[in-house]
Amino acid sequence: MVLDVRSNQSLPSGGVKPKQAGDWGRTILIGAVVAYFVLVLLLPTLYVFIGAFSRGIAPFFATLTSRDFTQAVRLTALAVAIAVPFNVVFGLCAAWVIARRRFPGRTLLLSIIDLPFSISPIVTGLMLVSLYGRNGLLGPLLQSLDIRVIFAFPGIALATMLGGMPFVAREVIPVLEEVGTQEEEAAKTLGASEWQTFWRVTLPSIRWALLYGVILTTARAMGEYGAIAVVSSNLIGRTQTLTLYVEGAYRNYDSQSAFAASVVLAGLAAFTLVIKELFERRIRIKNEGDS
Repeated sequence: MVLDVRSNQSLPSGGVKPKQAGDWGRTILIGAVVAYFVLVLLLPTLYVFIGAFSRGIAPFFATLTSRDFTQAVRLTALAVAIAVPFNVVFGLCAAWVIARRRFPGRTLLLSIIDLPFSISPIVTGLMLVSLYGRNGLLGPLLQSLDIRVIFAFPGIALATMLGGMPFVAREVIPVLEEVGTQEEEAAKTLGASEWQTFWRVTLPSIRWALLYGVILTTARAMGEYGAIAVVSSNLIGRTQTLTLYVEGAYRNYDSQSAFAASVVLAGLAAFTLVIKELFERRIRIKNEGDS
């Protein structure tokens, strides 16, 4: 027997202390996390990839080159190309006002910006329909101007914009508050205009947060489904985005095409995560260098 001096308890002859209750609890907790990860994420993802290539590589690439798929990709890319710049401009303006000004309703404005985080995308789509639909609040006016929003591309673009609205603002606001206004005030004292101050002083200090917000906005725009499903008529080749293509193919019992499109979306998501990790690492290195 070996005596443990710290606890005054005898240990087995091997000198190895038996596991305590905390060690067992930690092991169980880690096992539960791993099991949850495997059951909820790893196995479904693996099943999607197996389904995409179950008939071989040729059917997989046949799906990627089909007219319906390419039209869905084109519509998704167009919606992302429109939504992301609008959200970037809105996010920068909102972040600037919230971080640099104190005014009545500031907390309410922050809450409104965060609404897409708390409201279901289905509800967002219904809000757009109730506003821009034929029987909506602005429906008669839009009909008189011969403008169609719902069940057309403008509705898809609006739904995509609403889904990604908070990310840029939420990433930039803390950075603007952290850097303060001293450098901006010094630049103005030296004669710099508002635009010169923003371009040469403010933007360099928030560039990594801005890029991080753009990445998150792009990822959300590519994967938007709920709101688009409401405002889009899901017409193949006309108003069907990539996420709607997956749902439509699966409902039509074309699971191989649905899985193939899902693999593309998963690949885009993985690419986004890699870029996100690279930016986070760059930010950490920069912060360590500044400190």
